[in-house]
This record gives sequence, structure tokens and C-alpha cells, in this order.
Amino acid sequence: MNTKFILIAAFCGPVISVSGQIKPQPIPEKIVTDVYFGQKVEDPYRYLENLDDPQVVSWMKSNANYAQEKLNETPEREKLIKKLKELDARKESTISKLQITENNYYFYLKRNAKEENGKLYYRIGYDGIEKLLFDPETYHKVAGVNYNISSITPNEKGDKVAIEIAPSGSESAELIIINIDGKRYPEVYDKCWFSSPSWMPDGNSFTYARLNSSNVTDPNRLLNSKVYYHKLGEDPNKDIEYLSNATNPELSIGEEEFPLVYYHKNSNKNFALVVTVDNRIKLYDTDLKENFKPTKWTTLVEKKDEVTNFNVDKEFIYYLTYHNAPNFKIVKVPISQPNMENGKTVVEEPKNGNITDFTITKDGLYYSVRENGVQAKVFYLAKNKTEPVELNLPFPAGSSTFLTINENKSDIWVTLSGWTSPTKRYLYSPTSNTFTFQPLTKFIEYPEFKDIVSKEVMIASHDGVKVPVSIIYDKNTKLNGDNPVLIMGYGAYGISLDPRFSPGFILPYCTYGGVFVVPHVRGGGELGEAWHKAGFKETKPNTWKDLIATAEYLINEKYTTSKKIAISGGSAGGILIGRAITERPDLFAAAIPEVGCLNPLRAEASPNGPGNIPEFGTVKNETEFKALLEMDSFHHIKKGTAYPATLITAGMNDPRVIAWEPAKFAALLQNANSSDKPILFLTDFESGHGMGDSATKAIEKSSDVISFAYTYTGNPKFQPPKKIKQ
Repeated sequence: MNTKFILIAAFCGPVISVSGQIKPQPIPEKIVTDVYFGQKVEDPYRYLENLDDPQVVSWMKSNANYAQEKLNETPEREKLIKKLKELDARKESTISKLQITENNYYFYLKRNAKEENGKLYYRIGYDGIEKLLFDPETYHKVAGVNYNISSITPNEKGDKVAIEIAPSGSESAELIIINIDGKRYPEVYDKCWFSSPSWMPDGNSFTYARLNSSNVTDPNRLLNSKVYYHKLGEDPNKDIEYLSNATNPELSIGEEEFPLVYYHKNSNKNFALVVTVDNRIKLYDTDLKENFKPTKWTTLVEKKDEVTNFNVDKEFIYYLTYHNAPNFKIVKVPISQPNMENGKTVVEEPKNGNITDFTITKDGLYYSVRENGVQAKVFYLAKNKTEPVELNLPFPAGSSTFLTINENKSDIWVTLSGWTSPTKRYLYSPTSNTFTFQPLTKFIEYPEFKDIVSKEVMIASHDGVKVPVSIIYDKNTKLNGDNPVLIMGYGAYGISLDPRFSPGFILPYCTYGGVFVVPHVRGGGELGEAWHKAGFKETKPNTWKDLIATAEYLINEKYTTSKKIAISGGSAGGILIGRAITERPDLFAAAIPEVGCLNPLRAEASPNGPGNIPEFGTVKNETEFKALLEMDSFHHIKKGTAYPATLITAGMNDPRVIAWEPAKFAALLQNANSSDKPILFLTDFESGHGMGDSATKAIEKSSDVISFAYTYTGNPKFQPPKKIKQ
């Protein structure tokens, strides 16, 4: 008998065959008991945390094979994939990560139609001739490995570019340098992710951050990261350690904090930025010395200042802060006297909405405000003026972002988007108060989405608090109380689900007659920092209760029924989805937690866990332990409960939510479920958290979510053929 089969059978228990499908059976529990502050907590699947165990991997692979086969049974899935590929190929190209240097060099990633990954291009000026600089498919050709560029950083002259490139979504990148002729320098810097290279004035040296390890399962991977200084032509192993807890103990950089260095030309200073998932930054500066060793770092901002972002011009440092202003305000301090005590508020906290972003140009300060959680407005405060003016945007937008060159230039581009409004980038002129559409690729129309509409409502949650909810559907759909619905949410880190045009997911979903719904739940930032804190640690239950209230609203308002509601969310949104179905399994027909945080009580044992303590809490604190246990979906699964059809996904290369979190949740849910609805567990062994996926993989994942949702909310096109039971 095949040894491998014996291993799988022993680990998975008996297997049954239904029309050729091998269905993995619930695996045995092996109880491990932990005691937190006198409270016993049982963990029946602790052994699945060992991803080096061949038996664990075999169980995950058998589940993945079965899940993929079940998804492949969906009749409409291949047609949907074909349609999404056609929509994607219709675009001449997709542009991302655009950066423009002071001498007007444009650098960007461009993925042409039918290509899998973006390649690095450059041109001189908007109308310049485009040239290919670097193709990631030429980098370390290895079968089954997809290399993807995660960041690009040109120097000021534009004659060199730092490129971060990672394999198969692992976020364990290497940093390489190429010049404007495409020549690659021999140095390679490993253990780089979020390395944020910053070029020095000579254009031949830079600072960059490195992780502790490139292994995504290493629990120390993200601890004690360091900033180094490198000069081209020298050995990277001899780089100067420029900023770290070891070299700068006076800064008290925590082992879970990420130090970064940013050089500012006009002040000739290096700024040290220390960050975590806590949106409050710590900031320091020092004068740049020829020997590249700072004499002393000056403290500019501490956590108590509640600053989340900053910009610098020739005279001032500008801070975005929510200190005594939960909807944020902008404060400036003189560079010569940078203490926050010398700060002056230049943009007051908005009465309606919250400030989401700001930037500085030669002419003044621009900032964006989000109203009602979803409506974007842009304001301009000219230099030496005290009253900002609202800009008349080219179309009503749900989201806006800025791109500038630096504070020495007037150039500013504003990118706008909405649920039903295609994303467009405009060059704004403060002199003429005009917006000029400047696409870097051919603009594409989508006539098949012309009837898709959106509306915004405020619904009462469990405690009476009003929650913004976006509802998107085809206007020809009859809202008869029996419509398929897909609710997607997140609710963490103060991150907002801003309205964005989505021809690869949301809009195609709506063409099948379903209603797509986005509740802007607490924990996100749609209504400012207070909204974030209202779904944070001890208040985290508001996050999933807002989703539950949204589902009940849709039923009461005759959009749908509980048999027609699917819910989906990824990453930290796994808390939202997992706790919604464990609290109200009767309310949903299907659930899709994608690479989800489903066992946060154990997250501190994972590589990304310590860095997330500021957002979710630590088991070392009794109050926060109780909050973690409450938000832990794994520990709220109840045996003998009828759970909705569930598709649980994981990425074996995922450094953010380690694959054993979804694995444990899937194992226990399969064991506990009393309904005849499937609990599918799909691990992608060639992917991570979703960053770095090829175009084809991204399309297939979108198709899986839409197909699974429609299969179990009753769309007839997605119903697999009935089988004869054996």
C-alpha cells in the first residue's frame, strides 16, 4: 500500500467517496489546556500549529484538493473566470506605484493585458517615450515561483532605482538596485519587506530596513528590525547599522516596533520614524553628517501626541493628529523649534467628516475629508492664507488620494474613484483652479456596468449607534425580499473601506442579480479615530455586531432573507466573519473568511503576533486577554451547531496571518458542524496573504468567492449538478 496514503488516512480518519470526490473527515482532537489569570482555556488543535509536521501538511493538502474540486463543480465558475479575464485584458495596461522625481522622471509598474505581473518602466515627462527597466519574470527563474515587485524607490536624479521583489506572496523580499540603463548592481539585500529605502544626497547611498529573518514561520521574524546604511559598491554584510534598539538605546525602540529613516533635502536632516500597527508614530530627527553617524536624535513626536502622519517643507513640519480632535486636525511647528508645544493648528478638526490625508506643495497644503463615512472632499489651503477652500472635483467621489513631487514643486495629482465611478487621475492647477485628466494608459469604458447603482444608508446597530452602509446593485434587479446578498467588511486598525471602482469583483458580482453590501463597521476609520476605538480590544464586539445589525436591516427592509446572505472578509476581517457566524449561525447562508485572523488568542505565538498587540491586545494583561478570548472565533465554535456553508482560505507563505490560524478554525468547525452545508478549507501553497499574486491567481480567487457565495445563496447558474449518493 502507498505509504503516503496510509499517512493521510491515519491523520484524517476514514474517507468516503461521493461521485469520485475524496472528502477529508474531521481529524482527532488533542486537548491542550492553558490557564490565563485562573481561567482554563482548552485548545483541541494546538498540534496543527506545527507547519513543519508532514502529517499537518498532508491534511491541509487533502483539504485543499477537496475544496478546489468542490469549487470546480460550480457550473458558472469557468464562465466567470473567462469573463473576469476578458475584463482584465480589455485594459491596455494597469499602472501602479507611480513616482515622479524632481527632474520629471516617471517611474511606475505597468502590467499589460494578459501579463501576470507588473514590470518597471520609466519615461521622462508625462508625454515621454516609455522604456522598460526591469521585468520580474527574468529574476531567478524557478518553476512554480511567481516573483512580484513590491516597491520601487528612485533616487532624486532618477538614474538609479531600488526595487523590492518577493517570491510567491511571501513578503520575504530581496532589495536590488538598477540604473537607468537597466544594469543591475551586484549587491543583494535579503530579509527586506517594508524596507523603505531612502536615498542620500550623493544618489549612490541609501538607508534601508531589514527584518530579523526571511522565514515566514519564524516567530522572531519581525522582532528587532534594524535600519542600515549602504554605499553602492561595498559589501552589504559590512553595512553600517544606523538605527536600532541596539545602537540607539536612548530611543527605547520596542522589539516589535519598526524603525525607518527618511532623508529630507531642504532641511538636510534625517527623520527617524518608529511605527507599529498602532497608528500613532514616534518621530525623531538629526542633522546629516558626512561620516553618516548622527550626533544625537532629537525627539519630535511621542505616542502621547497622537500623530499619524507628517510632511515637511522648508520652514515647517506639519502633523496630522487626533489629539483632542477625534476627526483629526493639522498642526505645524517650525523646523527650528520642532517641539509640539510650539505647534499651531492650521486646519481645524472638521465638524462634518474626518481628515484622511494631506500633502504639501510649493503653493500650499491640500487635504482630503471623508464625510458620512464614504464621501470624499478635497480642500486647498494656500500659503499665507488662513481659510481653506473646497475644490470642485470633476465628479462626486468616494475616495481621493494625492501624488506630489515634493514641496519645491507646484505639481499635484488627485486620483478619484467611487463604487460606480471609474478611477481617474487628474493634474490640478491652483492657478487656474482646473483639473486635467492625465491617464498613463488608455481609459477603458465598461458598458456592462452602466446600470450598477449605489446608495448609502445609516442603520441602527445593537446599541442604537448609526453605522454607514453602502449598497450596490443593478438598478434592474427586483428588490423583492429574496435577493442573494454578499456582505463584505473589515473593521480594524482604523482602516476604511473607501468606495472604489471594482471591475474585477464587486461589479461582476452585481451583474448576476445580487446585492453587494459594505457595512463600515466600527474598528475602521470611516468616522474618525473614535470609530476605530469603538471596535478595538474590549470594544471589539461592536465590529461583528454591526455586521449582524446590517444583515437584520437587509432582511427587515425586504432586500433578502437569511437563506440568501453570504458574508466575506479577509485578514483582520476574519474576526468579523468568524465571530458573526459563531454568534449568529442562523443568520447567514454562507461565510468566506479569507486568510483570516480566527485564533487571535494564540496570535502572539505567530511571527506577526507581537506587532499586533497594540490593536488587539496581549494575553499578558487580564483585561486584554478577556478581549482576545471574546474576539476569538475558534474558541466560540459550539459542537452540534448548524453552521452555514463556509469557505476558509489560507496561504502557506503568509507572514501576516500564519496558515495554522485558519487551519485550526477549519478543523474545529468541520468537527462541530451539524448541518449538511460544507466546511471547505483551501490552502494555497504558492501564495501568501494576497500581496504579490499573479493576475491569474487573483482572478481565480475572486471567482472562488463569488462562486461560493452564489452557490449557497441560491443563484441557479451556480448550482452544481445533483449527484446520486453512493
